[in-house]
Amino acid sequence: MSPILITSLVLGGLFLLVAIGYINHIVERNKLEKARLKADLSDRVRRCANLADSIPGQMVTTPLLHALARLELHLCERLQPLDRHNATLGQRMERLRASLSQGDGADARVPPQPIMSEAKAKEVRFLLEDLVAQMTWGAKEGLLDASEAKRWIREAQRMSVLLHIEFFSNVGRQALQQNQPRQARLAFERGVQYIRKQPDPTAFKAQLAKLEAQLEHTNALVLEQGQPKDDEPSELTDGLRSLDDEDWKKKNIYE
Repeated sequence: MSPILITSLVLGGLFLLVAIGYINHIVERNKLEKARLKADLSDRVRRCANLADSIPGQMVTTPLLHALARLELHLCERLQPLDRHNATLGQRMERLRASLSQGDGADARVPPQPIMSEAKAKEVRFLLEDLVAQMTWGAKEGLLDASEAKRWIREAQRMSVLLHIEFFSNVGRQALQQNQPRQARLAFERGVQYIRKQPDPTAFKAQLAKLEAQLEHTNALVLEQGQPKDDEPSELTDGLRSLDDEDWKKKNIYE
């Protein structure tokens, strides 16, 4: 066997090994990418379903449920080729299509949930933040129209304001029921201040008038009890300040 032939065989073998290694690398990379995409889509499907099932009934609307259902359905359609043997996924898609076919006659699935504690207020606020995240991602991926996504982002911001107003109002009324007018005054004051610092407080004119009336009534109760003293630290006070200090101001990428 000539040296040239031997050299050719060696070089050919090395080339074959390199080619096999490269092909294996491509195959493994594709597998990892599919696994990553499958995990991401599965997580977003779960989060969309959680939003539809968890946003309190006094905040959610049928159009918002439809938007979430359409986004989730698009996600399921992308996920199905990567998870063909998932029967639950197919059933979920059928339920989403049935829900969308009902049109405006579909009812909100979640009953009203009074916002009576700081923990509940934070839970709902996190849901609204996730709503913004999913709508933003859906627009970037072309699953939602950009103008529609922007609309729901603005709506989520409005819902966040209403969430804070409801929390301050409920905490104030609860304090009055417990004969704690000073704590009630703190809650109503926080509510009034929160509305006044909004970019467009006139959009919450009715809520502001109600809180101001409650604050005036509570001030009268405090005066009846004697000279007001400095509010002592309490779980209620800390909760009000904590929620107010963590005021959510999510930046809209479309603005």
